[in-house]
Amino acid sequence: MPHSPVNSAADSSAAPPSSPPDEATVNRLIDSEHRYTPRPDFLLSIDLTSRQDSVNWILKVHSHYQFGLVTAFLSVNYFDRFLSSNSLPKANGWPFQLLAVACLSLAAKMEERYVPLLLDLQIFEPKFAFEPQTVQRMELWIMASLNWRLRSVTPFDYIDYFVSKLPRSGSESDFTGPVVAISSDLILNTLRVIDFLGFPPSIVAAAAVVAAAGESADLPDTFYERVNKERVRSCLQLIEVYLMDTCPSVGHRDRSISEPPPPPSPNGVLDAAAACVSCDTRSENLVTGSTSGGSGSREAEPQNKRLRSSASNI
Repeated sequence: MPHSPVNSAADSSAAPPSSPPDEATVNRLIDSEHRYTPRPDFLLSIDLTSRQDSVNWILKVHSHYQFGLVTAFLSVNYFDRFLSSNSLPKANGWPFQLLAVACLSLAAKMEERYVPLLLDLQIFEPKFAFEPQTVQRMELWIMASLNWRLRSVTPFDYIDYFVSKLPRSGSESDFTGPVVAISSDLILNTLRVIDFLGFPPSIVAAAAVVAAAGESADLPDTFYERVNKERVRSCLQLIEVYLMDTCPSVGHRDRSISEPPPPPSPNGVLDAAAACVSCDTRSENLVTGSTSGGSGSREAEPQNKRLRSSASNI
């Protein structure tokens, strides 16, 4: 069953609050989180510059086509999980762009009712474009590498649960809508800061809800029944440093992505296996502005956008 749609910041306040998952469902989600996260040593080996450029591109396309928030999170989740167990040749960056295109395509097929053609996904003046057959071969490699586990657990699965644990002030709709909207935007922006990969989705969700509600000192003990309080506080500190102090608008700024010179032909990328050069750049290099998934920052939908059902792209 697909994820329940998560509305953007502009739409969340208008939508009726959904029922939070029950305790048994939350327990099952938490127990399965480890199946959908990168390997523990991933942070030591990832090329942060290539990841930053890829995530920026994914979020720009996500915003352009007004995909759901879960689509963005799944795209980056597939990207990180794949790279935690595979290496790509550097080749001036085109293997990482191919991976980004394939991850976004897979995530859109999982979440969106309609998915742009593979060629139409490759927008924002890329230096090179990949044939659909090349992207589809990359998709197969990704799915096999992830053991076909594409229905990842995300922080969005927990938002309603943690919001239901907050003390109420005012009417339900007036309280819940803004908290859900702000939490969703914060979670979307955690994708840009690699330090958040050190926390499971439940911790990220709890910290985002606490940050959105602004009530960290007055939370009832029941809020922490399923998550470690100290880990939530650590994650909350990252949110305050990287997503609130440095970006008060929660990511409603855009930035241009620098692109390398045209690379050699990408033919044969799926047969190549070269170790990536490691890099230990810290997260402050990643927090340079962002494109939110909220509709306040979305670009106008293209006039000639061609859509087809997701099945036709497989």
